[in-house]
Amino acid sequence: MPPLVAAAAAALLVVPASAARRPRLWPSRSRRARPAEARAAALRALPRRLELWPQRLASVESTPPPSPAPPEPESISSLDAGSGGGDSGGDGGGGADLGWLRVFPHVLTASMANFLFGYHIGVMNGPIEDIARELGFQGNPFLQGLVVSIFIVGAFFGSLSSSALVDKFGCKKTLQIDSIPLIIGAFLSAQADSLDEMLLGRFLVGIGIGVNTVLVPLYISEVAPTKYRGFLGTLCQIGTCLGIIGALSLGIPSESNPHWWRTMLYAACVPGFLIVVGMQFAVESPRWLAKVGRFDDARKVVESLWEPSEVDKSMEEIKAVVANDDSQSSWSDLLVEPHNRVALIGGSLFFLQQFAGINGVLYFSSLTFRDVGITSGALASLYVGITNFGGALVASNLMDKQGRKNLLIGSYLGMAFAMFLIVYGISFPLDEGVAHSLSITGTLLYIFTFALGAGPVTGIIIPELSSARTRSKVMGFSFTVHWLKQKGALLRKLRCL
Repeated sequence: MPPLVAAAAAALLVVPASAARRPRLWPSRSRRARPAEARAAALRALPRRLELWPQRLASVESTPPPSPAPPEPESISSLDAGSGGGDSGGDGGGGADLGWLRVFPHVLTASMANFLFGYHIGVMNGPIEDIARELGFQGNPFLQGLVVSIFIVGAFFGSLSSSALVDKFGCKKTLQIDSIPLIIGAFLSAQADSLDEMLLGRFLVGIGIGVNTVLVPLYISEVAPTKYRGFLGTLCQIGTCLGIIGALSLGIPSESNPHWWRTMLYAACVPGFLIVVGMQFAVESPRWLAKVGRFDDARKVVESLWEPSEVDKSMEEIKAVVANDDSQSSWSDLLVEPHNRVALIGGSLFFLQQFAGINGVLYFSSLTFRDVGITSGALASLYVGITNFGGALVASNLMDKQGRKNLLIGSYLGMAFAMFLIVYGISFPLDEGVAHSLSITGTLLYIFTFALGAGPVTGIIIPELSSARTRSKVMGFSFTVHWLKQKGALLRKLRCL
């Protein structure tokens, strides 16, 4: 069962940050085995030590106790460890920790790119038949699948180019530049009068999505303080879920209006414009600013987003990282230690994420629910989107408390149990109502448990494990594997239509 295999592989691939060797409580045998001469010398010195003991005790009692040292600020060296820290509040008191509010507007603006990702996942779910009828390829499942999958081909090329763009322009400007193919592609698709125009528009949208899916988790990992990074990182998954829900909700009128799909695609232009405008007011990554020599600007960003006690330590760490990684990275760096291991973990986690079967549920949820008696495809897909969103909200609360690895393993185990319910409901002779209930419950449980770990953790943990020098390359490689696996899964699904 794929989720069980994925759970076992995740447990082997990802090690907790605290997995350090525990100190011995007792000396080893080699240390206890002392030569006879040393033991004899120690015995001869014992009477003298006993005579001096009362004097030492009196001197200790007469010495005033040292004043407690001030607590050290949280070291920014944990920036790439992915550890939690959600218990320490940013307000210094016992109230709610609201320190994340300083960085939230910037992260929220960037995560609108994930909203577009989810929107373009769901926008073709319902009206694909109407599009095929109007553009002249009705009844051709291959061409219908091509309209969907050309989006993934564009995303593949976008993820490959993302590293060069972010190294040259930084995350902020790249997000703005990348909105251009998103806007143009959505507009071309909306006004398409032929299959070629639709394919070109979807391909351009895919290029933009491929770049953005790499950029957003990278941006969050570099601007968010350590103790809020897990919580804020789940905004990627939440944004994707909201995009799917938005597309499916907006697609409900398409069941009665065969031309409604054009309105849905025109609407996809709006978030692109909002990203261009919103990122103009967002901060740039302090790591990238320091990398290009703008240390004063990097310090201003850190001072505006992080707690005052962390600023000096953070800047020292950033400068040290830049000094060690002053040369430009290349793809060949991923072939040497330790970068090759991080690239292997990143690519494997994204491969396992898709291997577990999530893409079939998201892209073809209407067909899945139709088989168990729910005739409204848009409504059935909306249930999937809401369940996905609920799981992402729970994950945002657990991310910094339970740890990345625990959420990954628990997520895949839950997905395996959900698949068991689906298979049991379909394969065994049961009452039709019971079989349908098991299938629907299993599907929704599968989506919920995916959103708990396999969905958000995969994108969060990779930049945390990567060095600053190769982070963009590792992210680009990992998402390339993601899109390649998704493409293969979609082609296999189309052969069954």
